[in-house]
Amino acid sequence: MFTRMNKIYHEFPRLFWIVVVTSFIDGIGNTMVFPFFALYITQKFHVGMTQAGLLLGTFSLAGLIGGAIGGALTDKFGRRKLILFGLVFSAISTILLGVTNSLPLMYPISALIGLIGSLAGPAHGAMIADILPESKRSEGFGILRVVGNMTWIVGPTIAGFLASKSFLALFVTDAVISCIVALIVYRFITETKPAAPEGHQEQTITQTLGGYGIVFRDFPFVGFIVASILMGIVYLQMYGSLSVYLRDNYAINPQGYGILMSTSAITVILFQFWTTSQIKTRPPFQMMALGAIFYAIGFTLFGIVETFVLFALNIVIITIGEMIVIPTSQTLVASFAPEDMRGRYMAIFGLSWAIPSTIGPGLAGYILDNYDPNLLWYLGGLLTLVSVLGFFLLHLRLGTRQEFSPFQEEAMSAPATTD
Repeated sequence: MFTRMNKIYHEFPRLFWIVVVTSFIDGIGNTMVFPFFALYITQKFHVGMTQAGLLLGTFSLAGLIGGAIGGALTDKFGRRKLILFGLVFSAISTILLGVTNSLPLMYPISALIGLIGSLAGPAHGAMIADILPESKRSEGFGILRVVGNMTWIVGPTIAGFLASKSFLALFVTDAVISCIVALIVYRFITETKPAAPEGHQEQTITQTLGGYGIVFRDFPFVGFIVASILMGIVYLQMYGSLSVYLRDNYAINPQGYGILMSTSAITVILFQFWTTSQIKTRPPFQMMALGAIFYAIGFTLFGIVETFVLFALNIVIITIGEMIVIPTSQTLVASFAPEDMRGRYMAIFGLSWAIPSTIGPGLAGYILDNYDPNLLWYLGGLLTLVSVLGFFLLHLRLGTRQEFSPFQEEAMSAPATTD
């Protein structure tokens, strides 16, 4: 095991591992707050999931605009500045969310946080695409998945305990962590934006924003985003509506929900490396379809099973799909994007999370508050199957193109430099 980990370490550049460490620290804060936010809103303000969903939707709708602006800023000004700004603003805004006692005031605050807080989102994915060669991106994103899920062992476990005492402690802790990560980024991470070719004329910010027209005319990429949005509407229920559903229908408290999330994290830690090694030499759009099938099975079963052990099994099934989908999707975006447009492509890829985050919680809340709650999971399974069809059609159209061909082992034999 040690030999394998040592080999993996030397296959990737030092800067990549610094990014991995910062992602781990920052992820602890994120996993302490994000999964418990719906519980926080419904408990503090004594409202139903519909209200909580609308608040989350406000946050995400503003994030659509912020992400688009951030993608253009990333391509024009670089990755590092945007990431630093995002971390500092995150610390301030997290405290603001924790101390606000007015539900109506939460809406404009959430809109502001969603707008400004999303500026740095595209910079993270663009930085990884800058650092790693094409042949290493799938494995690199897989490593980030493993490290990210390690935080789900630490974060929700601590958060489940703190949430039973004080939700404010969650927000304060996340703010402190954001400040620590900002210091690490400032001290150890350099700019990764590729140098412009000689003679290249620098674009104005208006011209850079206008480049989104090129992205939206990339119709196969738009099709990929649409299929990802449908899948994302269902997938994100695991981190919002599921906690409320389990609490209201099966009396599973925050600690129990935290254990379920840790089950997902442990699965990724144990099997992500092996999964990545299996999928990296297979057609990527087929792998997206396969991962979405696991989503369809796992989420549908939430409307059928009724015991904690089987809920945990559902989480494992969904996590198998997640281990396939997330590194594959990020690699595909990097393959779609020209080098000088990575930030904007990553920003549009962010729609596959932002749009589900905008409309998903409200729709789910309406179903949970007004209909048989199991209907949420049945509809989710059907919606995910539509995305399976979309990914398969993309495979039929794009699967033979060189940029979407899976890498063979001999193409990946040369180690990366460690400088």
